[in-house]
Amino acid sequence: MFYLTEKSIKIANSENYLDRLSEIYPMIPEKKRVLSESKIREIHKYFTERNNIELIKCLLGLDLFPIKDSYVAFLRTCNKNRYRKFEKEEKIDNDVFLRNPNTVDRLSHRLYDMGIDEIIRNSTLPKETNRQIGPMFKNWIIAGSLGYKVVAEEEFLNCNYDCILNTSEKRMMEIAKNKFNYQRNKGLDFFARKNNKYIIGETKFLTDFGGHQNAQFEDASTLLNVDASNVVKINILDGVIYLYSDGKAYKTITASNSYIFSALCLKEFLDKLN
Repeated sequence: MFYLTEKSIKIANSENYLDRLSEIYPMIPEKKRVLSESKIREIHKYFTERNNIELIKCLLGLDLFPIKDSYVAFLRTCNKNRYRKFEKEEKIDNDVFLRNPNTVDRLSHRLYDMGIDEIIRNSTLPKETNRQIGPMFKNWIIAGSLGYKVVAEEEFLNCNYDCILNTSEKRMMEIAKNKFNYQRNKGLDFFARKNNKYIIGETKFLTDFGGHQNAQFEDASTLLNVDASNVVKINILDGVIYLYSDGKAYKTITASNSYIFSALCLKEFLDKLN
C-alpha cells in the first residue's frame, strides 16, 4: 500500500477528517430556486384545469421537476427536441406525450396527489450539495492552498519551475495527449509540474457506499492504468473510501501501490516528489 494511502486511511478513521476536508469541500447550503409569478400562475392554471400534458410540460421547463421519476429525463429531452430534424430523418412531430398516455396519466396523478403547494415547494428546492462538489477542488487549488504557483496554459508549458496548471478539464486532457501521448478521452482534474516531472490527476469525493460510488471509483482508477509517457498519474480521492470496510474499493486501495490519497495529502505528495 502506498504510504499516503495508509496515511489517508488513518486520518479518516482517527482524526478530524471531515473538519479538515471542509476547507476543500465546504458544504454551503444553496439558496432555494426561484419561480417567477407568471410561472406559478401557469402551474396553478394547468393544475386547476387538470390539463395533464400542459402541466407536465410546464414543470419540465423548470430546473427541477417536483417528483423523482426515471422517465422524466426522457420526457424533458423529447419535449426540447420536438420538431427537430435529426440527420437524414424527416422533420416529424415528436410528441412524446400523445404517444405515451399511460405515462402521462401516471405522472399527472402523482402531481395531483401531491397538491399544488408541494409541487411548488419541491420545484424550488436548492441544489443538492453533492451536485456542487465538482468545482470545489479546483477553487481550492486556484486559491493557492498548496503553496505552489497556479498559472495559465502558456506559462505552464514554457516555464522551468514548479507550478500548477489552471485551465479546463478538457484542455488538460488535450495537453496531456499532445505532450505525453495520454490515451484516454476524459478530462483531468489536476495537472502540475514538480522537479521537471509532470503530474496528472483525477479527483473524486465518494459520499456514500453503493453501485454509483463504486462506478465513480473505478472511473477514477482507469487513469492509473492508462497509457501515458513520462508522467506521474495520481488519484485524489476522498470520502467513505477510506473507512475500514470489506468493500471492493477499500480492498483495492489497500492492496495497491498506486498513488491514491486524500486531497489532504496532496501537498505532502508534491513536496516529496523528486
